[in-house]
Amino acid sequence: MTQVACGIDIGGSGVKGALVDLGTGEFIGERVRIETPRPSTPEAVAKVCRTIIERLGVARDVPVGITVPAPIVHGTAVFIANLDKSWKGVNVDELMTRVLERPSHALNDADAAGLAEVVYGAAKGVPGTIIVTTLGTGIGSAVIVDGTLVPNTELGHLEIDGHDAESRASSRQREIHDMSWKKWAKRLQRYYGHVEMLFSPDLLVVGGGVSKKHDKFLPLLDLRAPIVPAKLLNTAGIVGAAYEAARAAGKQSGTDAADK
Repeated sequence: MTQVACGIDIGGSGVKGALVDLGTGEFIGERVRIETPRPSTPEAVAKVCRTIIERLGVARDVPVGITVPAPIVHGTAVFIANLDKSWKGVNVDELMTRVLERPSHALNDADAAGLAEVVYGAAKGVPGTIIVTTLGTGIGSAVIVDGTLVPNTELGHLEIDGHDAESRASSRQREIHDMSWKKWAKRLQRYYGHVEMLFSPDLLVVGGGVSKKHDKFLPLLDLRAPIVPAKLLNTAGIVGAAYEAARAAGKQSGTDAADK
């Protein structure tokens, strides 16, 4: 019998959701996307999430995982990016469980993407310390050690040479300053070299839209650890949220619901 969970990925411009086959990490049926409401208050966004699970026809016993662009500590958003500032201090687990009328599990969006790459994508079957980064407007990060997530890392905000790392090395900075791939790669080398010095990872995975052009810049980097492009790309947040929701539900019931 196929094990299924629902993942919802909340972003600044859109809220996306789908049912996920936990055996393969692939969507079951179509993805549903609704524009993020304005203002993007917690209640307004939660109602959009409810509409998504209704459109998907999510059964009551199916775990629901939700990504938020914020560090999530014991279910609560510590601070927020790309959504209304009123999210700060909100217990997202409680909010979503109330509005969706079913148990819901929230996690940071970069953490969800990282889990998806470890369980189903570029880092599948790789033991040890895996660091997944997303190069976009900023630099998102996830650290997974032997399959266990170390939540809420903010490695894009490491201070390197007196600068916030993402203010120098994000994909957005490359676009703003019209950098050549070679010049940008020098900044990435400084960034990933520093991350490698701190964590000695066994594998580095690079996501974000620019990873589709990984052949332009990854070969220019000289690191001890292998560095590879992400595989799941736009599906990673939804897939990782679904996986983690099933795992959390399994812990509560005493079984591993996400065990493939």
